[in-house]
Amino acid sequence: MCSWESIAETQPLAARIMMNSFHKNRVSHAYLLQGAPGTGKKTIATLLAMTLLCEEKVDVEPCGECIQCKRILSRNHPDVHWVEPDGESIKKDQIIELRKEFTFTAYERSKKVYIIVNAELMTTQSANRILKYLEEPDQDTTAILLTDNGYGLLNTIKSRCQIIDLKPLDQLAFQHKLIHSETNTITESNARLLSALTNNIDEASEFHEEEKVYQIRELVKDLIYALLTDHEARYLFLQQKWFPLLANRKDQELGLDILLLSLRDMLYFQVDLEDSMLFFHTGDGLLKRAVMGLSKEKLLLMIKAVMEAKQKLKQNIHPTLVMEQLVLKF
Repeated sequence: MCSWESIAETQPLAARIMMNSFHKNRVSHAYLLQGAPGTGKKTIATLLAMTLLCEEKVDVEPCGECIQCKRILSRNHPDVHWVEPDGESIKKDQIIELRKEFTFTAYERSKKVYIIVNAELMTTQSANRILKYLEEPDQDTTAILLTDNGYGLLNTIKSRCQIIDLKPLDQLAFQHKLIHSETNTITESNARLLSALTNNIDEASEFHEEEKVYQIRELVKDLIYALLTDHEARYLFLQQKWFPLLANRKDQELGLDILLLSLRDMLYFQVDLEDSMLFFHTGDGLLKRAVMGLSKEKLLLMIKAVMEAKQKLKQNIHPTLVMEQLVLKF
């Protein structure tokens, strides 16, 4: 289980702010945790809820063993509510339901906590409703908003929260932590790939155990090889290999993220930044073949095209159309 002491190793400012708040009994009615994916937002939110509700905490550290802690860890606590995007957004009805829950007194304790994940994805209606809730806070309620992109939130919402910025984790240190994990045997190559996708240990371990990211890595290599050797077969490749493996939007976005890594590595290789590569290793034959056939200018255009494709997927454009347009530009 995570602790404020362990959080202090990776997010010292966040840990110091929260520990001081508990020591001085000045817990804010609303927090906004903002930082890149994998910086530990959900972990900190969970730990905050546990600290507020734990029955056996030592100083500010929750015990992790009492019924309150166990329920929070399993997301089964009646007074801790998680709100996550329903599809592509957080909808008005979700906030209405949350407010309905909070009209009742706390079930077992005096405190209630609600955690909104990807708060930047609230619709205008849901954002306005949560704003009203923040404007009239209940002293027994703590709101925790999590976002990858604070710019996507209303300034009026941000002004009513204590903002905690989470810094990106050191990538090399994270890779070392993965390689020397007590629970998983992770190779250096796999650790480099995982560190490019997340810097959250739990999420990296989940990726490793599922092995899907490694399958996608091989799929991306196959796509690159097909584009280099049989360009006319690109659409057939999408139908026979890409979409059968990447059947849902989350996997399709992950596929584009990993494709982007491969293109960036080709660019790093061309400008003598091999130490920055995360997808290929320097002796990879496919890498050498690719950089011989692709100029820096072409790689930059391909990188731009992938980033545009990622945005189109988020805009709910049909994945087949997105990918066909992408490989057409290649």
